[in-house]
Amino acid sequence: MLIIGERINSSRGEIARAIKRKDVNFIRDEAIRQAEAGAAYIDINAGTFIESEAEKLSWLVQVTQEAVETPLCIDTPDVKAAGAALKLCKERPILNSITAESKRLNSTLPLLKEYKCSVIALLIDDSGMPNTVDGKLRIVSSIVDRLVSQGIALDDIYIDPLVQPIGVTANAGVVVVDAIANIMREYPGIHTICAISNVSHGLPQRKLLNQVFAVLAIQRGLDAALADPCDVHLMANILACEALLGKDKSCLGYIKAYRHGKLEAS
Repeated sequence: MLIIGERINSSRGEIARAIKRKDVNFIRDEAIRQAEAGAAYIDINAGTFIESEAEKLSWLVQVTQEAVETPLCIDTPDVKAAGAALKLCKERPILNSITAESKRLNSTLPLLKEYKCSVIALLIDDSGMPNTVDGKLRIVSSIVDRLVSQGIALDDIYIDPLVQPIGVTANAGVVVVDAIANIMREYPGIHTICAISNVSHGLPQRKLLNQVFAVLAIQRGLDAALADPCDVHLMANILACEALLGKDKSCLGYIKAYRHGKLEAS
């Protein structure tokens, strides 16, 4: 399971304040904590700084790369900000994200080809964001065909079915896990990814819902997640689920985590 650490995001008040005052130590600590907790990538997002996003995102790239060798996930819909950040990446990054919206897709494809990065594709097109499995699969077909035709390998594509809060739409979690199962069956070699914590927005005991949703999604084929690697209970559940599903050869990942004291049960 590939974990992209979600914590360096300016939608979090403490991160926004650290970016605004250019608090290098605060951002470095967040990056190091996530890398040590098992993040394969560190997501960086400065989206709340609308007028200066490119400058703020580039600063985050530089600070994060000084702190850790973990590759980055550049999180922005803004082509200018994405281009400025990708240019600074030392390791091959992931671009988060594109959609099937014609204008956004056309403007982003040149960046994917220039920097040869992997990409997260959100299931949104010019008609909006569907909330049914069939609607989501329709967009998968169009966006995958377009990316592959431009030379993007399936292994570099991460499809995000966009889970919505179950407190708003009761069956949102079911729709997403069903979509994941269909995508992974119909497109061998592709990846699926979710922002796990979106499912619990607005509800009490969010971490409990996040943990159970992650297990359900992994069981249906999810192989990547934008999540908080510092949530030890979430990470333990992910490791246990992979071991039980036969996705962890000889349970070596589970055993290694136990030896390092990382299997804290909830």
